[in-house]
Amino acid sequence: MMKTDFTEERMWLQLQHELSLRKLIEGSEYEEELRYDFNIKGELRHLDTNDSFVFNYYKNAHEQNHKRYQVLGHLITQYVYELLERVCMLQKVYIPTDATQDEPRSFFFTSENALTSSSSLIVLLQDRGIFCAGQWGQRTIVSEGLWHGTQIPFIKMALQSHEGVIVLNPNDNFIDLKTEKERLSFSAREEALNSTQAVWWIPKRGSSSPEEHTIYVWDHFISKSAAKHVAFIAHGYGGLVFVDLLVQRKWEVMNKVYSVAFIDSMHNTQHQTRGDPQIQEWIQKYCREWVSNSKPLDKAVGCHVRVSCPTVSAGTENYGLAPSCCLHAIFKYLRSTLKAKTTTAFRHSPVATRSCTSMKRGNK
Repeated sequence: MMKTDFTEERMWLQLQHELSLRKLIEGSEYEEELRYDFNIKGELRHLDTNDSFVFNYYKNAHEQNHKRYQVLGHLITQYVYELLERVCMLQKVYIPTDATQDEPRSFFFTSENALTSSSSLIVLLQDRGIFCAGQWGQRTIVSEGLWHGTQIPFIKMALQSHEGVIVLNPNDNFIDLKTEKERLSFSAREEALNSTQAVWWIPKRGSSSPEEHTIYVWDHFISKSAAKHVAFIAHGYGGLVFVDLLVQRKWEVMNKVYSVAFIDSMHNTQHQTRGDPQIQEWIQKYCREWVSNSKPLDKAVGCHVRVSCPTVSAGTENYGLAPSCCLHAIFKYLRSTLKAKTTTAFRHSPVATRSCTSMKRGNK
Protein backbone atom coordinates (compact mmCIF):
# COMPACT_ATOMS: atom_id res chain seq x y z
CA MET A 1 0.00 0.00 0.00
CA MET A 2 1.19 3.47 -0.80
CA LYS A 3 1.36 6.21 1.78
CA THR A 4 1.43 9.93 1.21
CA ASP A 5 4.67 11.61 2.20
CA PHE A 6 5.05 15.02 3.86
CA THR A 7 5.38 16.81 0.53
CA GLU A 8 2.15 15.26 -0.75
CA GLU A 9 0.30 16.22 2.44
CA ARG A 10 1.48 19.83 2.14
CA MET A 11 0.31 19.82 -1.48
CA TRP A 12 -3.16 18.68 -0.50
CA LEU A 13 -3.36 21.24 2.30
CA GLN A 14 -2.57 23.94 -0.22
CA LEU A 15 -5.13 22.56 -2.64
CA GLN A 16 -7.83 22.73 0.04
CA HIS A 17 -7.81 26.51 -0.34
CA GLU A 18 -8.08 26.62 -4.11
CA LEU A 19 -9.48 23.31 -5.34
CA SER A 20 -11.83 20.83 -3.72
CA LEU A 21 -14.52 18.34 -4.62
CA ARG A 22 -16.86 20.22 -2.31
CA LYS A 23 -16.69 23.33 -4.49
CA LEU A 24 -17.85 21.26 -7.45
CA ILE A 25 -20.73 19.79 -5.43
CA GLU A 26 -21.97 23.18 -4.23
CA GLY A 27 -24.98 24.30 -6.19
CA SER A 28 -25.92 20.81 -7.38
CA GLU A 29 -29.24 19.18 -6.49
CA TYR A 30 -27.30 16.74 -4.30
CA GLU A 31 -25.45 19.35 -2.27
CA GLU A 32 -26.83 18.09 1.07
CA GLU A 33 -26.76 14.39 0.15
CA LEU A 34 -23.10 14.61 -0.91
CA ARG A 35 -21.37 16.37 1.93
CA TYR A 36 -18.04 14.81 1.04
CA ASP A 37 -14.54 15.92 0.14
CA PHE A 38 -11.04 14.47 -0.08
CA ASN A 39 -8.81 14.93 2.97
CA ILE A 40 -5.06 15.54 2.92
CA LYS A 41 -4.47 11.79 2.46
CA GLY A 42 -6.64 11.80 -0.63
CA GLU A 43 -9.43 9.84 1.10
CA LEU A 44 -13.10 10.64 0.47
CA ARG A 45 -14.70 11.50 3.80
CA HIS A 46 -17.96 13.01 5.04
CA LEU A 47 -17.48 16.62 6.13
CA ASP A 48 -19.44 16.21 9.37
CA THR A 49 -18.82 12.61 10.49
CA ASN A 50 -15.51 11.85 8.71
CA ASP A 51 -17.08 8.55 7.62
CA SER A 52 -16.41 6.83 4.32
CA PHE A 53 -18.93 7.14 1.49
CA VAL A 54 -22.26 5.43 2.11
CA PHE A 55 -24.06 4.17 -0.98
CA ASN A 56 -27.42 3.41 0.63
CA TYR A 57 -28.26 6.98 1.61
CA TYR A 58 -31.96 6.57 0.80
CA LYS A 59 -33.69 3.58 2.39
CA ASN A 60 -35.16 1.07 -0.07
CA ALA A 61 -34.48 3.34 -3.05
CA HIS A 62 -31.78 1.72 -5.17
CA GLU A 63 -32.46 3.82 -8.26
CA GLN A 64 -32.19 7.08 -6.30
CA ASN A 65 -29.03 5.88 -4.56
CA HIS A 66 -27.56 4.91 -7.92
CA LYS A 67 -28.32 8.33 -9.39
CA ARG A 68 -26.66 9.97 -6.39
CA TYR A 69 -23.58 7.79 -6.95
CA GLN A 70 -23.53 8.70 -10.66
CA VAL A 71 -23.56 12.39 -9.76
CA LEU A 72 -20.64 11.82 -7.40
CA GLY A 73 -18.79 9.92 -10.12
CA HIS A 74 -19.28 12.75 -12.61
CA LEU A 75 -17.97 15.28 -10.09
CA ILE A 76 -14.96 13.09 -9.27
CA THR A 77 -14.18 12.93 -12.99
CA GLN A 78 -14.18 16.72 -13.24
CA TYR A 79 -12.08 16.95 -10.07
CA VAL A 80 -9.47 14.49 -11.40
CA TYR A 81 -9.29 16.44 -14.66
CA GLU A 82 -8.47 19.56 -12.62
CA LEU A 83 -5.80 17.66 -10.68
CA LEU A 84 -4.20 16.49 -13.91
CA GLU A 85 -3.98 20.05 -15.18
CA ARG A 86 -3.23 21.97 -11.97
CA VAL A 87 -1.22 19.46 -9.93
CA CYS A 88 0.45 17.30 -12.58
CA MET A 89 0.67 20.24 -15.01
CA LEU A 90 -0.61 18.19 -17.93
CA GLN A 91 -2.10 19.76 -21.03
CA LYS A 92 -5.45 18.82 -22.54
CA VAL A 93 -5.32 17.95 -26.25
CA TYR A 94 -8.62 17.86 -28.14
CA ILE A 95 -9.34 15.36 -30.91
CA PRO A 96 -10.03 14.96 -33.75
CA THR A 97 -7.54 17.60 -34.76
CA ASP A 98 -9.66 18.66 -37.75
CA ALA A 99 -12.95 18.93 -35.84
CA THR A 100 -15.37 21.65 -36.87
CA GLN A 101 -16.43 24.26 -34.34
CA ASP A 102 -19.69 22.51 -33.40
CA GLU A 103 -18.44 18.92 -33.67
CA PRO A 104 -18.35 16.77 -30.50
CA ARG A 105 -14.74 16.23 -29.44
CA SER A 106 -12.86 14.00 -27.07
CA PHE A 107 -9.45 14.72 -25.56
CA PHE A 108 -6.47 13.24 -23.79
CA PHE A 109 -3.69 14.66 -21.61
CA THR A 110 0.01 15.06 -22.24
CA SER A 111 2.91 16.43 -20.25
CA GLU A 112 4.77 19.48 -21.52
CA ASN A 113 7.09 18.70 -24.44
CA ALA A 114 6.16 15.01 -24.25
CA LEU A 115 5.71 14.85 -28.03
CA THR A 116 8.71 16.98 -28.97
CA SER A 117 11.31 15.67 -26.53
CA SER A 118 13.52 12.73 -27.42
CA SER A 119 13.25 11.36 -23.89
CA SER A 120 11.23 8.20 -23.31
CA LEU A 121 7.43 8.37 -23.25
CA ILE A 122 4.99 6.50 -21.00
CA VAL A 123 1.38 5.99 -22.11
CA LEU A 124 -1.32 5.15 -19.55
CA LEU A 125 -4.28 3.10 -20.79
CA GLN A 126 -7.01 2.25 -18.28
CA ASP A 127 -9.74 -0.34 -18.02
CA ARG A 128 -13.16 0.01 -19.64
CA GLY A 129 -15.91 1.57 -17.51
CA ILE A 130 -17.59 4.75 -16.33
CA PHE A 131 -14.31 6.47 -15.52
CA CYS A 132 -12.30 8.72 -17.81
CA ALA A 133 -8.73 9.99 -18.12
CA GLY A 134 -6.61 9.88 -14.97
CA GLN A 135 -8.55 7.11 -13.22
CA TRP A 136 -7.75 3.43 -12.78
CA GLY A 137 -11.11 2.85 -11.12
CA GLN A 138 -13.86 5.05 -9.75
CA ARG A 139 -14.98 2.63 -7.05
CA THR A 140 -11.39 2.45 -5.83
CA ILE A 141 -11.21 6.25 -5.62
CA VAL A 142 -14.40 6.31 -3.53
CA SER A 143 -13.41 3.45 -1.21
CA GLU A 144 -9.62 3.71 -1.05
CA GLY A 145 -8.75 7.26 -2.11
CA LEU A 146 -7.06 9.20 -4.88
CA TRP A 147 -3.62 7.62 -4.40
CA HIS A 148 -5.00 4.16 -5.17
CA GLY A 149 -7.73 4.88 -7.71
CA THR A 150 -6.14 7.56 -9.89
CA GLN A 151 -3.13 7.52 -12.19
CA ILE A 152 -1.56 10.52 -10.45
CA PRO A 153 1.16 8.49 -8.63
CA PHE A 154 2.15 6.92 -11.98
CA ILE A 155 2.24 10.33 -13.65
CA LYS A 156 4.34 11.82 -10.85
CA MET A 157 6.82 8.96 -10.91
CA ALA A 158 7.24 9.22 -14.68
CA LEU A 159 7.75 12.98 -14.52
CA GLN A 160 10.26 12.63 -11.69
CA SER A 161 12.24 10.30 -13.97
CA HIS A 162 12.16 12.99 -16.68
CA GLU A 163 9.90 10.92 -18.91
CA GLY A 164 7.06 12.25 -21.00
CA VAL A 165 3.52 11.14 -20.18
CA ILE A 166 0.37 10.62 -22.22
CA VAL A 167 -2.88 9.89 -20.39
CA LEU A 168 -5.39 8.38 -22.78
CA ASN A 169 -9.15 8.86 -22.43
CA PRO A 170 -10.53 5.69 -24.05
CA ASN A 171 -13.95 5.71 -22.36
CA ASP A 172 -15.00 9.18 -23.53
CA ASN A 173 -16.88 7.96 -26.59
CA PHE A 174 -20.31 9.60 -26.90
CA ILE A 175 -22.21 12.81 -26.36
CA ASP A 176 -25.93 13.10 -25.62
CA LEU A 177 -27.34 15.82 -27.85
CA LYS A 178 -30.70 15.71 -26.07
CA THR A 179 -29.25 17.08 -22.85
CA GLU A 180 -26.00 18.47 -24.33
CA LYS A 181 -24.28 16.69 -21.47
CA GLU A 182 -21.50 14.15 -21.80
CA ARG A 183 -22.27 10.73 -20.33
CA LEU A 184 -19.68 8.71 -18.44
CA SER A 185 -21.48 5.40 -17.86
CA PHE A 186 -20.47 2.64 -20.27
CA SER A 187 -23.52 0.52 -19.40
CA ALA A 188 -25.82 3.49 -19.84
CA ARG A 189 -24.33 4.18 -23.25
CA GLU A 190 -24.89 0.60 -24.37
CA GLU A 191 -28.48 0.66 -23.14
CA ALA A 192 -29.09 3.93 -24.93
CA LEU A 193 -27.64 2.64 -28.18
CA ASN A 194 -30.02 -0.32 -28.04
CA SER A 195 -33.05 1.82 -27.26
CA THR A 196 -35.37 3.99 -29.33
CA GLN A 197 -33.44 7.00 -28.02
CA ALA A 198 -30.25 5.89 -29.77
CA VAL A 199 -30.57 8.76 -32.22
CA TRP A 200 -29.56 11.14 -29.44
CA TRP A 201 -26.30 9.35 -28.70
CA ILE A 202 -23.68 10.65 -31.08
CA PRO A 203 -20.25 8.97 -31.23
CA LYS A 204 -17.18 11.18 -31.10
CA ARG A 205 -15.24 10.87 -34.34
CA GLY A 206 -11.93 9.18 -33.77
CA SER A 207 -13.00 8.07 -30.27
CA SER A 208 -16.22 6.09 -30.68
CA SER A 209 -14.57 3.14 -28.89
CA PRO A 210 -11.48 2.59 -26.72
CA GLU A 211 -9.78 0.90 -29.67
CA GLU A 212 -10.52 3.76 -32.09
CA HIS A 213 -9.42 6.39 -29.55
CA THR A 214 -6.10 4.66 -28.96
CA ILE A 215 -5.35 4.17 -32.65
CA TYR A 216 -6.24 7.80 -33.37
CA VAL A 217 -3.87 9.12 -30.70
CA TRP A 218 -1.18 6.70 -31.90
CA ASP A 219 -1.50 7.72 -35.55
CA HIS A 220 -1.66 11.48 -34.99
CA PHE A 221 0.56 11.94 -31.94
CA ILE A 222 2.55 9.03 -30.47
CA SER A 223 3.88 7.63 -33.76
CA LYS A 224 4.95 11.14 -34.81
CA SER A 225 6.52 12.04 -31.46
CA ALA A 226 10.25 12.62 -31.12
CA ALA A 227 10.44 9.91 -28.46
CA LYS A 228 12.34 6.89 -29.70
CA HIS A 229 11.32 4.74 -26.75
CA VAL A 230 7.65 4.40 -25.73
CA ALA A 231 6.17 2.23 -22.97
CA PHE A 232 2.54 1.39 -22.23
CA ILE A 233 0.99 0.66 -18.85
CA ALA A 234 -2.36 -1.01 -19.57
CA HIS A 235 -4.97 -2.09 -17.02
CA GLY A 236 -7.82 -4.56 -17.61
CA TYR A 237 -9.53 -3.95 -20.96
CA GLY A 238 -6.73 -1.52 -21.74
CA GLY A 239 -4.49 -4.54 -22.32
CA LEU A 240 -6.86 -5.85 -24.98
CA VAL A 241 -6.90 -2.38 -26.56
CA PHE A 242 -3.10 -2.27 -26.69
CA VAL A 243 -2.88 -5.68 -28.39
CA ASP A 244 -5.46 -4.47 -30.91
CA LEU A 245 -3.19 -1.48 -31.59
CA LEU A 246 -0.22 -3.83 -31.93
CA VAL A 247 -2.07 -5.93 -34.51
CA GLN A 248 -3.37 -2.89 -36.44
CA ARG A 249 -0.02 -1.03 -36.47
CA LYS A 250 2.34 -3.97 -36.15
CA TRP A 251 5.70 -2.67 -37.37
CA GLU A 252 5.26 0.87 -36.08
CA VAL A 253 4.44 -0.37 -32.57
CA MET A 254 7.12 -3.05 -32.51
CA ASN A 255 9.78 -0.51 -33.55
CA LYS A 256 8.75 2.32 -31.21
CA VAL A 257 7.44 0.57 -28.06
CA TYR A 258 10.18 -0.86 -25.89
CA SER A 259 7.99 -2.43 -23.21
CA VAL A 260 4.45 -2.99 -21.96
CA ALA A 261 3.33 -3.49 -18.37
CA PHE A 262 -0.05 -5.23 -18.27
CA ILE A 263 -2.13 -5.18 -15.08
CA ASP A 264 -4.88 -7.83 -14.93
CA SER A 265 -5.10 -7.55 -18.70
CA MET A 266 -8.09 -8.87 -20.65
CA HIS A 267 -6.15 -9.40 -23.87
CA ASN A 268 -6.05 -12.75 -25.62
CA THR A 269 -2.88 -13.19 -27.61
CA GLN A 270 -3.98 -16.30 -29.50
CA HIS A 271 -7.34 -14.89 -30.50
CA GLN A 272 -6.32 -11.30 -31.26
CA THR A 273 -3.09 -11.99 -33.17
CA ARG A 274 -4.59 -14.81 -35.25
CA GLY A 275 -1.48 -16.86 -34.61
CA ASP A 276 1.02 -14.28 -35.92
CA PRO A 277 4.35 -15.68 -34.64
CA GLN A 278 6.18 -12.34 -34.86
CA ILE A 279 3.64 -10.55 -32.67
CA GLN A 280 3.50 -13.44 -30.23
CA GLU A 281 7.29 -13.49 -29.95
CA TRP A 282 7.34 -9.71 -29.40
CA ILE A 283 4.74 -9.94 -26.60
CA GLN A 284 6.71 -12.73 -24.94
CA LYS A 285 9.93 -10.71 -25.10
CA TYR A 286 8.81 -7.17 -24.32
CA CYS A 287 5.74 -7.52 -22.09
CA ARG A 288 5.07 -8.50 -18.50
CA GLU A 289 1.79 -8.86 -16.66
CA TRP A 290 0.96 -8.22 -13.01
CA VAL A 291 -2.15 -10.09 -11.84
CA SER A 292 -4.26 -9.94 -8.69
CA ASN A 293 -2.94 -12.85 -6.65
CA SER A 294 -2.31 -13.98 -3.08
CA LYS A 295 1.42 -14.40 -3.72
CA PRO A 296 3.89 -11.66 -2.68
CA LEU A 297 4.58 -8.84 -5.12
CA ASP A 298 6.60 -9.83 -8.20
CA LYS A 299 6.49 -13.57 -7.45
CA ALA A 300 5.98 -15.65 -10.58
CA VAL A 301 2.46 -16.82 -11.32
CA GLY A 302 1.68 -19.56 -13.82
CA CYS A 303 1.52 -17.99 -17.28
CA HIS A 304 -1.81 -18.48 -19.05
CA VAL A 305 -1.68 -19.20 -22.79
CA ARG A 306 -4.11 -16.30 -23.27
CA VAL A 307 -1.49 -13.84 -21.97
CA SER A 308 1.66 -15.30 -23.57
CA CYS A 309 4.13 -13.27 -21.51
CA PRO A 310 5.86 -13.55 -18.10
CA THR A 311 3.25 -13.16 -15.34
CA VAL A 312 3.87 -12.09 -11.74
CA SER A 313 1.76 -11.22 -8.73
CA ALA A 314 0.53 -7.67 -8.14
CA GLY A 315 0.87 -8.30 -4.41
CA THR A 316 -2.88 -8.11 -3.76
CA GLU A 317 -6.01 -10.10 -4.52
CA ASN A 318 -8.00 -6.87 -4.83
CA TYR A 319 -8.47 -6.03 -8.52
CA GLY A 320 -9.04 -2.34 -7.80
CA LEU A 321 -5.83 -2.03 -5.78
CA ALA A 322 -3.61 -3.91 -8.23
CA PRO A 323 -2.30 -0.80 -10.08
CA SER A 324 -1.25 1.06 -6.94
CA CYS A 325 0.27 -2.05 -5.34
CA CYS A 326 2.57 -2.80 -8.27
CA LEU A 327 3.44 0.84 -9.10
CA HIS A 328 7.09 0.67 -8.01
CA ALA A 329 7.58 -2.82 -9.44
CA ILE A 330 6.31 -1.67 -12.84
CA PHE A 331 8.64 1.33 -13.01
CA LYS A 332 11.58 -0.82 -11.91
CA TYR A 333 10.76 -3.21 -14.75
CA LEU A 334 10.39 -0.41 -17.30
CA ARG A 335 13.70 1.14 -16.26
CA SER A 336 15.51 -2.17 -16.59
CA THR A 337 14.02 -2.97 -20.01
CA LEU A 338 14.77 0.53 -21.29
CA LYS A 339 18.36 0.28 -20.08
CA ALA A 340 18.75 -3.09 -21.77
CA LYS A 341 17.31 -1.79 -25.04
CA THR A 342 19.40 1.39 -25.15
CA THR A 343 22.56 -0.52 -24.24
CA THR A 344 21.93 -3.01 -27.04
CA ALA A 345 21.20 -0.19 -29.49
CA PHE A 346 24.44 1.59 -28.54
CA ARG A 347 26.50 -1.55 -29.04
CA HIS A 348 25.07 -1.96 -32.53
CA SER A 349 25.32 1.69 -33.56
CA PRO A 350 27.86 2.62 -36.29
CA VAL A 351 29.46 5.27 -34.05
CA ALA A 352 29.94 2.83 -31.19
CA THR A 353 31.33 0.21 -33.57
CA ARG A 354 33.85 2.66 -35.07
CA SER A 355 34.89 3.85 -31.61
CA CYS A 356 35.44 0.32 -30.43
CA THR A 357 37.43 -0.52 -33.58
CA SER A 358 39.62 2.57 -33.13
CA MET A 359 40.29 1.66 -29.52
CA LYS A 360 41.32 -1.84 -30.53
CA ARG A 361 43.66 -0.47 -33.22
CA GLY A 362 45.13 1.98 -30.74
CA ASN A 363 45.92 -0.85 -28.35
CA LYS A 364 47.90 -2.76 -30.93
